[in-house]
Amino acid sequence: MAFESRIFFVATQQYSNDIVATNGWEFGLYRNTISINREKYLINQPFTSEKVVYLRTHFKLKYTQGMKSLKIGDLIASLPIVQGGMGVGISLSGLASAVANEGGVGVISSAGLGLIYKDKAKSVAEAAIEGLKEELRKARAKTEGIIGVNVMVAMTNFSDMVRTAIKEGADIIFSGAGLPLNLPSFLTEGAKTKLAPIVSSARAAKLLCEKWWQEYRYTPDAIVVEGPKAGGHLGYKKEQIFSEEYSLEKTLPEVVEVVNKFAAEHNCQIPVIAAGGVYTGEDIYNMMELGASGVQMGTRFVTTEECDADIAFKQAYINASQEDIEIIQSPVGMPGRAVRGSFLDSVKAGLKRPTHCAFNCIKTCDVVNSPYCIMLALFNAFKGRLEHGYAFAGANAWRAEKIESVKNLMQSLSSEYHAVVEKIKSKL
Repeated sequence: MAFESRIFFVATQQYSNDIVATNGWEFGLYRNTISINREKYLINQPFTSEKVVYLRTHFKLKYTQGMKSLKIGDLIASLPIVQGGMGVGISLSGLASAVANEGGVGVISSAGLGLIYKDKAKSVAEAAIEGLKEELRKARAKTEGIIGVNVMVAMTNFSDMVRTAIKEGADIIFSGAGLPLNLPSFLTEGAKTKLAPIVSSARAAKLLCEKWWQEYRYTPDAIVVEGPKAGGHLGYKKEQIFSEEYSLEKTLPEVVEVVNKFAAEHNCQIPVIAAGGVYTGEDIYNMMELGASGVQMGTRFVTTEECDADIAFKQAYINASQEDIEIIQSPVGMPGRAVRGSFLDSVKAGLKRPTHCAFNCIKTCDVVNSPYCIMLALFNAFKGRLEHGYAFAGANAWRAEKIESVKNLMQSLSSEYHAVVEKIKSKL
């Protein structure tokens, strides 16, 4: 009876955006869908008590003891997994919608959209705006789940991408590669888009929280703390990347402490999401034990069928050895992590040199001294032309063994998490 009354409670509260777990049964509500054990079903009207038994029998509900849901304001992800934004073109509407459909948070990368959609407008800047609009609309056509956009502070069209994401109704904006100190200033009246900055230290988290409150009376809806095992550009100096002093395991609890203190002072909830090197269900469990409310994963989603990159990009991960994952110096002035290949070997040999800057995409790019155009290199990799570019990757990319569906991956992560819980319970 408790089960029946609880599902009736959730089903009739169509606009509460609430989630309830009762004796291992998990129910979530988002927009006009009800999520039951992470499977989503469309609802057009409140359920009556007579329909409760029908729900239980028709959907063959299964008892599960899995990961906790992730709550970001009124957004509820039934799995606490955020798919990291990966550019150029690696995470577009295809991957993002697939992740959202499985209960996670799908994220579209706004990096390089001007090149991907160059035929949509006369200028790269205009094409980027049209490209983001189209990707968000494509994602919305495929899912009722949570769709976010990643916008790097370092991009020259940062403001264009943020404004477009908000105007198009993106559920959440994740922003890093610099501190997005003015991000709340872009919110318009009535906007429901959540804001989640990406930081790499407790100091940065504290600074940003205080700045947002002082300037905008706004508290972050979530904060992502990204450790040095992440892929792509890294918010660390080269000498810090392999230092235990800067590891995610050390930094995460520090950020959680700072954020929780700030949240308590301002009577709000700010979930902290751990990123950088999270690869398995066991990793997710370990991050949650350190205080994270969820995790962000990028590398693990590259080798999925729905990932928007060319098959050659995905195969680069599968073919890579641990020694092939290397730290490079990006033209934008930051260290990065990528899969070694012929292109990067040519860069080291001094054989690459751009003739001019065609895109003006990154504020900090040293065009005069750059050994190559990073936008073109990443775009070529996205298209599978790895002889003319390279694949950014996290520290664990070499562990990839196969290409699988997002659905199978999410189920594997849940099973791995559950196995850790059961193992610990058996020792009690």
